[in-house]
Amino acid sequence: MKFTRAEIPEIVICEPEIWGDSRGYFMESFRQDKLEQFLGFPVYFCQDNQSKSAFGVLRGLHYQAFPMAQSKLIHVLQGRIWDVAVDIRIGSPTFGDHVALELSEENQRQLFIPKGFAHGFVTLSHEAVMAYKVDNYYSHDHDRGIAFQDELLSIDWKIDKKYFVLSDKDKNQPDLDKAELFEFQMKLYA
Repeated sequence: MKFTRAEIPEIVICEPEIWGDSRGYFMESFRQDKLEQFLGFPVYFCQDNQSKSAFGVLRGLHYQAFPMAQSKLIHVLQGRIWDVAVDIRIGSPTFGDHVALELSEENQRQLFIPKGFAHGFVTLSHEAVMAYKVDNYYSHDHDRGIAFQDELLSIDWKIDKKYFVLSDKDKNQPDLDKAELFEFQMKLYA
């Protein structure tokens, strides 16, 4: 497994080594020991989630408020998505900045997004199936979001907005300046 820090260094791009031949391929899609060694702190994933989305489905930007904040490890099993993580830690030198990249079944890249970031994605292929690990359980009472189209974020979603398919929830999220955010801490983990 190869790990690379993104432009916002707390976000990590994970690329598994893939062994393939005429039969197909094999890869280790997750190694907790190697991820923790690279991060320098433990991560205790406790819940796996999976979603299937049609072309143009945009989910996000989502996060959970403390004490139920979540780190996520995103992986696409089928199709392609444009994945986005936004720094929502007040006082962070990268506050309001984002990292965006394509995750697909072809490139097998994964994205580790720590607590203090909002996450969203749009489906670029006919459909996409994604799986993600989280290190805290889902809590409806702590569920939060930010408007995906907030002009201050300047996110290029890679497809024309006429194709967006949105939930009512995601159509009505607040802009960054009106959202409940995180106070910046150098270490988000004990």
